[in-house]
Amino acid sequence: MTTPLRDFLEIPYDQLEEMNLAVKQARTDRKPADVLREERVSYLADEKRIKAVTVCFTDLEGRLHMLDYDKKFLLKSADNLTFDGSSVRGFSAQFESDLRLSIDWAAFYWLPSDVFGPGKVLVFAEVLGRDGQPYPSDLRAQLKRYTENLWAQQQTVCHVAPEIEGFIFKGRDAERRYHETGHFEYVSTGGYYHSLPGDALRTFIDTAAEVQRAMGFQNEKDHPEVAPSQFEMNFSYSEVLITADQVQLYKLLCRQVAAKLDMTASFLPKPVTGINGNGMHTNMSFAKNGKNLYWDPTGIDGLSAAGWESIGRILDKALDLCLVLNPSVNAYRRLDPHYEAPNQIKASPNNRGAMVRIPTGNERSARIEVRSVAPDANPYMVFYTLARTALEPTTTTTPEQAKANATTLPDNIGDAINLFTGSSYTKALLGEVVAGKYAELKQASADRNAKALGSMIKIPEIQFHHEVTNQYLWSKF
Repeated sequence: MTTPLRDFLEIPYDQLEEMNLAVKQARTDRKPADVLREERVSYLADEKRIKAVTVCFTDLEGRLHMLDYDKKFLLKSADNLTFDGSSVRGFSAQFESDLRLSIDWAAFYWLPSDVFGPGKVLVFAEVLGRDGQPYPSDLRAQLKRYTENLWAQQQTVCHVAPEIEGFIFKGRDAERRYHETGHFEYVSTGGYYHSLPGDALRTFIDTAAEVQRAMGFQNEKDHPEVAPSQFEMNFSYSEVLITADQVQLYKLLCRQVAAKLDMTASFLPKPVTGINGNGMHTNMSFAKNGKNLYWDPTGIDGLSAAGWESIGRILDKALDLCLVLNPSVNAYRRLDPHYEAPNQIKASPNNRGAMVRIPTGNERSARIEVRSVAPDANPYMVFYTLARTALEPTTTTTPEQAKANATTLPDNIGDAINLFTGSSYTKALLGEVVAGKYAELKQASADRNAKALGSMIKIPEIQFHHEVTNQYLWSKF
């Protein structure tokens, strides 16, 4: 009898879901970091079928980066994991390139082996400078510190649930080949809620939803969206840092599943003109001592005074934050009022053109929905800025004013950059250095594109999009 040469960890999907949900619950319960580290290190040392640990971090623009560390090496060197930050856009310069990774053992995931390969687990990390201090351009660390302080000082928790839309196109690497082909090919033209069981779009959605469920996302619903080949897969709200991590994993698993099916999952906000674009509607609420602070059955539209104050603050700062919520040249095509675009700086329970919507809710689900967020935005930056803005600035905007406002968001990235760089609020929120780096990255992309968007997608807005471009494509300018 032949003895297998390799015996790497492969866990059934139902067991994966149980394991990942247990880790998620430990995060929610705020299990001490040192206890979690000891448990994870002990598990990795004992589980001989794990060969590598995938360590993730996110750059300033929101791209997920992954390094695979040999398990044995990582167990010996977890306190001294370094990488070249000068190769990451928005991080360190060449002369100060070395950065470090500090593993966040709470953010630990077991992976479906048929999608990510056998014998691997995944964990998120924080980026540190050479001095061991949190690196300012790592917005995940900023969000983590903010929410930890919010809990420690006020026992308040921020909950977020995103609705992330995407497109499925024929062929692998359709975005990176766009400068050669000049177009995308749909896999389905079925439309909203309509896709035959077993067709290409439904096969993708079903497969990706299974992976999502196995990774502990707590799925709610999935379906084809309005535009051809468009999809949305919703998962339950969680504490904000958990949700931000899940946004990154959602896009990762969608891209991986699509690639295995010889397709491309695209999160460009508006990859095709003439049809609806992709959004990442961000549902947000705050709770204290288990009580939803946004719920008031006697309040306007069922929302408490605290909820309306949050809306007023977000609307007041809408122009300052537009570049954070809509970070690419292509994102401003989506803010087109002809396609249910949320470009109006106002709030409404029903008008889907409003920047903020007040969904019908109850004691558990009362929330505000910030609709003018693009799916290519950095989720850590978006949630950090929205959470702080919802709670902190003073505002005089009343519910009546919020519902009546008719001002609109910018229709091009150039104006959004100018508003961002001219804002003292964004500099105070992100730090002057980080805000400056972010604006420089956005300006570099804008400079490679026509200022007037016009009616046709331009090749540079795909080629130099921050989720698509790489050194090879960037050097072709």
